Amino acid sequence: MSAALLVGALRDPATAARLDVAGWNSLIAMARAERLIGTLAFRLEGQAVPDAVRPILTDAKADAAREARQAIWEADRARAALAPIGLPVILLKGTAYAAAGLPARRGRFIGDLDILVPRDRIDAAADALIAAGWEWVKEDPYDDAYYRQWMHELPPMIHTERDRMIDVHHTVLPLTARPTPDAAAMMADAVLITDGLYMLCAEDRVCHAVAHLLADGDLQGGLRNLWDIHTLLADIDPQALEARAARHGIFPHVRQAQRLAAAIYGAGGRLTLWDRLVRARLLARNGWGQETRKALVFAFFVRSHWLRMPPLMLARHLLTKWRKGHRPQ
Repeated sequence: MSAALLVGALRDPATAARLDVAGWNSLIAMARAERLIGTLAFRLEGQAVPDAVRPILTDAKADAAREARQAIWEADRARAALAPIGLPVILLKGTAYAAAGLPARRGRFIGDLDILVPRDRIDAAADALIAAGWEWVKEDPYDDAYYRQWMHELPPMIHTERDRMIDVHHTVLPLTARPTPDAAAMMADAVLITDGLYMLCAEDRVCHAVAHLLADGDLQGGLRNLWDIHTLLADIDPQALEARAARHGIFPHVRQAQRLAAAIYGAGGRLTLWDRLVRARLLARNGWGQETRKALVFAFFVRSHWLRMPPLMLARHLLTKWRKGHRPQ
């Protein structure tokens, strides 16, 4: 058993009709664990599902719609907070998809509000948000210094009344990462959604999603990120995407994401040995929704840190976090 059951249902919803009770239990557990239950619910529209499953899917769609409304409201509150200092709000990831009505929004759960601002205005943005009711989440001096010196964003903030998080980015990968995406170009070519709210252009939306999946993280939640990429690629100009990916220094990552999206969610495609290892990590989920292949998962956890910083810095950072009691989950 692996998450291949879930991706099969997303790729071809008709296959779900062949599931027995145990198969449906596994499918729902996997979809919840990967935060794809809302997406699955929309994909299964029009398909015959057991009576016991139907309310689960209905609730998932309702939850996704509620999260989208909350995310758009938070985006508007950030817009109101930053407007007095002349900063437009460039939305990233799920909130951008919801606000712009993109197909990738359908059933997508949205966590934090992610926005992009120029690096030289990031302190002014933080001050404006604090004045509007947000406050810092992390109070550890080491974490604060680490974020400000090396990361692509400020430490996370949370609104004191609405209990909603915001991540203020000044680029899309840590400053210590090997690729260095052109954040200025991303901001310059951002497109208007509505008054004061923007999103990245189509090619940059793909590049950002790919960078987050393959050039930064440990692939946790990667099936949802890859579904975003698969959906975003549907209406993209391949040549324009290649040119933009090259500009951002992530051309190999974009090509890999295209192969993986085609192999996992699309009509299929040839995978390299490295692609197959990534696919194995993405599918490491059992019928209870639990992660499997613990050694592989841990290897990708270590790799995610290796991608973010040089070896000596990595060793010092991991030792500091270990002494503070942090352990990989």
